[in-house]
Amino acid sequence: MSDVIFNHFKKVPLFKDLSDEELQSIVDISHIRIYKVKSFVCMQGDKLDRVFFIHSGKVKIHITDPSGREQIVSIPRTGEMFPHVGLFRKGTFPAHVEVLKTAELIVTPIADFEEILIKYPELCIKLFKFLGEKIIDLQARLVEQTLHNTYDQVIMLLLRLCKSNGVSLDKNQSKLTTHFTNRELANMIGSSRESVNRTINQLRKKELVTIDSEGFFVINIEELQAEVN
Repeated sequence: MSDVIFNHFKKVPLFKDLSDEELQSIVDISHIRIYKVKSFVCMQGDKLDRVFFIHSGKVKIHITDPSGREQIVSIPRTGEMFPHVGLFRKGTFPAHVEVLKTAELIVTPIADFEEILIKYPELCIKLFKFLGEKIIDLQARLVEQTLHNTYDQVIMLLLRLCKSNGVSLDKNQSKLTTHFTNRELANMIGSSRESVNRTINQLRKKELVTIDSEGFFVINIEELQAEVN
């Protein structure tokens, strides 16, 4: 099992420049756990004492308000780490993490991981840069929700998902490699399923967005960007 974790960490951008010895030190403190569909990896408010890396499967990170309304924070890709706020602080998990597709997650205790970060300052610097990018992304999303209507928000969400959950097909087209329902898209921007459905239909009529035979969104990036510029 340690070989599986080692090979996985080799592909994680955060660890790509580590020597085998440095990488092995993280492998030694980690283990793989399988989570079934509809189970929860953690609940909002649980003690924050570990971070996770997605080896396979699909999870949804979301928060709920007192009325039960859901806001999806992200649907991370294979290889990503979560939560992003877990290191060098004491507290609780900031969101629920629900399994959408049976997931194999690599679990790393925070206390042990922090000791390794202190031992390897370059890794610590890379991690802070990674977290800085996440903060910038969250700030941009806040501006989108404050200053733009639903039509624009859906477009900017699709463009953002091209970067986080997509692959390039050519210079101007990107394909999302994760299935998203209109409800999930709506919950990412705090809108309604009906509003998102209406917007997606408009974009499809304009041929800015198509859906391939497997049900994945194919995005015409330049034309879609022009819609909000």
